[in-house]
Amino acid sequence: MNTIEYFKERFDQWQPANGHNGFGAIRQEAFNTFSKLGIPTSKNEEWKYTRVAGLFNQEYQFPPDSLTASVTAGELDGLRLPGHELANELVFVNGFFSFPLSVIRSADLTVLSLEDAAKNGFRELVEKQFGDSSKYIKDGIHALNTAFVHGGIFIHIKKGLVVEHPVYIYNITDARSANILAQPRSLIHINENAHVQLVETYITLGANQSFTNQVMEVTVEQGAHLEYYKIQNDGDHTNQVSTTHIRQTGKSYVQTVTISLNGGLIRNNLNLVLDAKYCESHLYGLYFQTGHSHIDNHTVVDNIKPNCLSNELYKGIMTDQSTAVFNGKIFVQPQAQKTNAYQSNKNVLLSDTTSVNTKPQLEIFADDVKCTHGCTVGKLNEDGLFYLQSRGISEKTARMLLLRAYASDILDHIKPAPIRAYIEHLIVGRLESDIS
Repeated sequence: MNTIEYFKERFDQWQPANGHNGFGAIRQEAFNTFSKLGIPTSKNEEWKYTRVAGLFNQEYQFPPDSLTASVTAGELDGLRLPGHELANELVFVNGFFSFPLSVIRSADLTVLSLEDAAKNGFRELVEKQFGDSSKYIKDGIHALNTAFVHGGIFIHIKKGLVVEHPVYIYNITDARSANILAQPRSLIHINENAHVQLVETYITLGANQSFTNQVMEVTVEQGAHLEYYKIQNDGDHTNQVSTTHIRQTGKSYVQTVTISLNGGLIRNNLNLVLDAKYCESHLYGLYFQTGHSHIDNHTVVDNIKPNCLSNELYKGIMTDQSTAVFNGKIFVQPQAQKTNAYQSNKNVLLSDTTSVNTKPQLEIFADDVKCTHGCTVGKLNEDGLFYLQSRGISEKTARMLLLRAYASDILDHIKPAPIRAYIEHLIVGRLESDIS
């Protein structure tokens, strides 16, 4: 049985029982798209350096409904991020949102299942915003998430609300008894003049294989402020395709920071759509790969309206036989005059057996813009090493100091103090163990 037949059999069994909650037609259309496109191969330009098809040869427990209650509150205690005592905690288990494990501390924060949101006063928002990412991500993996959408959540932040507690989102995969394919889905609406911090992390329990195929779609209204932090530090036996799609529909501010430290194969799709005048967006990323891990960051900044500003900086540290891909695209549409857009990707290779494929791109259809892009791939600065060693600092310590300074350009943009301290601790631990 090939991959499409495998999923078709499960879709035909699963869809009738879940096709009456407002998403039946959407699922069917998405599955038709999946059947047409299939799992991307290296012949697909967007997946040229990331070979994901082989991961679908595993026998997965899918859909894993029966395992959603397998994680207890006691087990969750050992998985929580620093600062959780003052955070809203939203928990997915095997791709399905768990209301019993979640804690909502901000009274004005609305969290509903996607199905419930589509039936009540948020119906128009769900119909308008759900699936917006498919305009930019056109592959079978993304369509597969939509085809089996169930157990997702809708988050609404009220007009003018400054959410005093950050929102922590835990994506937990319980692979202790089987290989798991998890497909979390979330839709977030940040209303006018609302402010929120989102922190997302991924955790796999057990030694079996896991594949997380996640989609998050966010709409940011006039005057709103979003800070989004993604932490990827899972096991070597875990794999992930994560799509984060943010559309700014009013003059607003968005900052994203993606920290990728461990995982077998990671593919991050990050889209920023600047769909209003005077939007401001900042995209930061740090990946520190070791072993045989593979990281692929695909970013899109689409300037639709004029007078917008975007700034993008991704940095990589590569060791052992790890590999990385960076593909950053900036689009400036014909009507988006006065656009300022900047993009940079920098990489440090600490061994001769690691590699990076980097491809920054500009597609400009307006004539009154300021746009720059660039990339670098090289070894650690030898002059800096020599200078520090000439002052009596050991070579290992000198390397650690230079790499910590290199990473600080990204870490300094993490505003929640407990999260920044936690990531700095992880970085130091990695440097101490990997730098010889």
